[in-house]
Amino acid sequence: MNQTKNGLWNSPPLRSQVTAEDVRPPEMLFGYLIGPFGALLASGIFTSQLQNYLTNVLKLDLGFLTTLQLLSTILIVAANLVVGQLIERTRTLAGKARPWILLSALTLSVASVLMFIVPFADRTARMVWIAIAYNAYYAVGFPIYNTANSTLVPVSTRNSKQRSTLASLTNIASLGVMGVGSMIFPTLVSMALKEDQHLWFVAMLGVAIFTALTILLQFRFTRERVTEESAGAEKAEKSSASLGEQVKAVTSEKSWWLAMLFYVAFQWGGAMKNGSMTFFCQWVLDNSFFNTASLGDAWGMSQSLLAVLGAIPMAVAAVFVVPLANKFGKRLTCLVGMAIGVAGGVIAGLGGSNIIPVAIGIALKCLGSSPACYLILAMLADVIDHIEYTRGIRTDGLTMSVYSALMVAATPVCNAIFSGILNASGYDQSADVALNTLGQSAAVNTAISVSYIWVETAAYALCAVLVFLWTVEKNLPAEQAAIVERKKGATQ
Repeated sequence: MNQTKNGLWNSPPLRSQVTAEDVRPPEMLFGYLIGPFGALLASGIFTSQLQNYLTNVLKLDLGFLTTLQLLSTILIVAANLVVGQLIERTRTLAGKARPWILLSALTLSVASVLMFIVPFADRTARMVWIAIAYNAYYAVGFPIYNTANSTLVPVSTRNSKQRSTLASLTNIASLGVMGVGSMIFPTLVSMALKEDQHLWFVAMLGVAIFTALTILLQFRFTRERVTEESAGAEKAEKSSASLGEQVKAVTSEKSWWLAMLFYVAFQWGGAMKNGSMTFFCQWVLDNSFFNTASLGDAWGMSQSLLAVLGAIPMAVAAVFVVPLANKFGKRLTCLVGMAIGVAGGVIAGLGGSNIIPVAIGIALKCLGSSPACYLILAMLADVIDHIEYTRGIRTDGLTMSVYSALMVAATPVCNAIFSGILNASGYDQSADVALNTLGQSAAVNTAISVSYIWVETAAYALCAVLVFLWTVEKNLPAEQAAIVERKKGATQ
């Protein structure tokens, strides 16, 4: 996406509203909080409820869902890598990531509603439609947006503290949509949408319109200051190194591997938890706690309660994570958080079907996860700067395409695994949800509990080890100063 007629990006509809050299509140609010929130809203809903929709509303075969989600992962990973390289080679006055943000206002919003149209009654035709619509979202719309959005943080500024703030805001947006998906939408599903496909479509159409509008807002209120540094450099081609050079640079850097492995364990453990949460609330938790007329409606209230009690400590932590990271470092802040998360997971796991200890454990686990949630993009940005210092090239495109691939692949892969677990343990798709804890066998309930609580708890323990070994931020200020001086020399 090369732009030779620069007047296009200077036209009023496409001109960035950000002119300050430092990051200011409007950029933070619209570019890194409200914009990503709207763009990722469908993803948050899908993470929580798509498995439920496909399994219990469309009643698609579990074997088909497992196969679809696993095979789609190949397309998802390939798409993210391709988009990352396209971004790396984009040269416009708008930057290299922002034009793709603009494009995703169309692609992501359209793709987010396709799975809820389902114009066929025939079983085979439905499966074909869902396969196409599923990949339209996860292998087209989402990679375009998420890779570009992830790239914005490293190229927004070299100020590490401001970058940590932007990364934190972006991840607050991600957590916000997860909150909507796990707190508000489940109650809407259990009380109103139920198995009415038309109502599901209407709800997601509203989400799609909101997505398009907020992405346009994000495009207008972002700026790529780091990209602009190379605009006049004679050696600007070094900022667009070949894929082979980028692969060699990142794979030879230990801190890159540590950050990526940390993210895989953290994100995929969370994806397994999110995909199984509805099932845990439907069949494992004792929903008589709410004393409702029908236990078939109460599971949404259980899920909302767990989500709220998980969201509150994360919301509180949002105020303290960045100051703590600035004072003690990202490494130590995340390490302590992971330890708290493991303790919370153990408490939740020992709670069984009793919602009180489970809720307490989930709240602690979410509190412990908050540093990693808010700081992971800033950690990756630090690694990118470190590689630029040692290798002389930027690897934003490759790093963020891998990051985005790992993020978007987490849901289908973990949902596929969970579908296989349900199938193997004897899950009964025809069971009445009003039966609550008596609706499924003990083997099914155990499988669901392991998926919801223990997988993520084990992942947090692994993350604690990985972040302990991550030390790249120690010499980062001096390395960043050297990079700036190097670029000044290139332009003189």
